[in-house]
Amino acid sequence: MDSYIFDLMETQDYENIFFCQEKTLGLKAIIAIHDTTLGPAAGGIRMWPYESEADAIKDVLRLARGMTYKCAAAGASYGGGKCVVIGDPKHDKTEVRLRTLGRFINRLNGLFLTGVDVGTTPEDMLVIHQETPYVVTVPEAWGGPSDGSQATAYGVVQGIRACLKEVYGSPDMQGRTIALQGIGAVGSHALKYLVEAGAIVTISDIDQERTRLFAAQYDTSIASTEEIHSLKVDVYCPCALGNVLNDQTLPELHCKIICGSANNQLGDNHHGDVLQARGILYAPDYIVNAGGLLSNLDSLNPGGFNNQRAMEQVSRLYNSMENIIAISKEQNIPTYRAADVLAEQRIAAIRQLKSLASGKV
Repeated sequence: MDSYIFDLMETQDYENIFFCQEKTLGLKAIIAIHDTTLGPAAGGIRMWPYESEADAIKDVLRLARGMTYKCAAAGASYGGGKCVVIGDPKHDKTEVRLRTLGRFINRLNGLFLTGVDVGTTPEDMLVIHQETPYVVTVPEAWGGPSDGSQATAYGVVQGIRACLKEVYGSPDMQGRTIALQGIGAVGSHALKYLVEAGAIVTISDIDQERTRLFAAQYDTSIASTEEIHSLKVDVYCPCALGNVLNDQTLPELHCKIICGSANNQLGDNHHGDVLQARGILYAPDYIVNAGGLLSNLDSLNPGGFNNQRAMEQVSRLYNSMENIIAISKEQNIPTYRAADVLAEQRIAAIRQLKSLASGKV
């Protein structure tokens, strides 16, 4: 018998894969649960026109494992999961399909907690929420956070402060030069935080009109999208697309710190090794961009979302980054690997704690 799926699950020890389909609606979705040692699995719903079922399975497994590490390293008491829906979000998304998906999620009885991802929106979550309470990214009026992007930006700023402390001996941003790439939902909030803290910021975005408006509002300099990464600054803060640290850009860097919200910044893991060798402190993206996740998960607390409590949780990403730097120095490994070690250590510790509590050793 072909064991293709079990072979995939065994590679990183996944717990469950749930296949969901409703023939009359054309709904095909996959929910992956990677690890629930720390708590119920958290992860968004991604809708994408995958070329094959195999591509969808590989993607949902990759994303679910990433959420395990993100939650663990950020100090959240949740595991990692993900849901992918095979379809084009521009044409295949309907109320009845979303609500049917909500019913599938509800059958898991809280094992999987979900929210927005690529191809889904907060409005979609409201539709799904009609069928299940296990949705976290809903508007504040429904007990959720109002804007996760602000929390994400706040977490990035905490990461920058921790890196400044390591490199310059102080987390103070006054007079520090920062190249901010991307001033979308997260980048615009980050810009406000940085300028208010006294940083000297240069910005860049593919939307030139938007760039000019923000530059005028915050009295910042403007750089082209082609040169922003190469500026001689204290901090390069990528908040746009991923894969910005690659064979072409690495030789052009003139910064001491890289810390931003963009996902998958390293083109490949060996680029993190190169940064380490060059003495550039890299803040792993899945660590410092976890603010939105922490903010969304706060809505699961009794009484619903509390912004002050959520931002207090996000502020602790400063400590997470400090711990990663310490592990990197102690074990002489790049920070991207140190982040994984931090997550793995926490999962192992909680697993041991649960074993002791149950009397199983």
